Amino acid sequence: MFMKIGRNSVVTLSFTLYDAQGDVIEESKEPTTYLHGGFGNIFPLVEQALQDKGIGQGVRVKLEPEDAFGDYNEQLLRVEARDRFPEALEVGMMFEGIPGDAEADEESRATVFTVTDVADGKVVLDGNHPLAGMALVFDCKVLKIREASAEEVAHGHAHGPGGHHHH
Repeated sequence: MFMKIGRNSVVTLSFTLYDAQGDVIEESKEPTTYLHGGFGNIFPLVEQALQDKGIGQGVRVKLEPEDAFGDYNEQLLRVEARDRFPEALEVGMMFEGIPGDAEADEESRATVFTVTDVADGKVVLDGNHPLAGMALVFDCKVLKIREASAEEVAHGHAHGPGGHHHH
């Protein structure tokens, strides 16, 4: 009996993520494992496309920005004083929330900001996901399917190799 992907299946995939021009953005070095069934572990459109697929089958899904990492949000661009940051600071560093921003609401405290520029005593931070505003193509192949354990379903994600580990 061949297993097909359904609710509470733990699915192992290899995938490649392309931009709209067909250039590779990310390729899975290790297979990725997720819990299927609306748990928010993978893009919903990809999950829909994978429903009822079997091992060895693949899907290629075009994702508009709103189906992937969202539209680019100008309000997540911030310019802050350099002295609010640690001495060692370089472009590409990430901060959860803006250092020393006590008045920040919950959302901007949980936002991860990437330093995009450091100049003239100012630091430019971008809270958008690096792939925000981009249309993407998600190409994947199903490597393994198994039933989720009751614990995995309760936690809402896969455990074990390639899955999620609690720290």
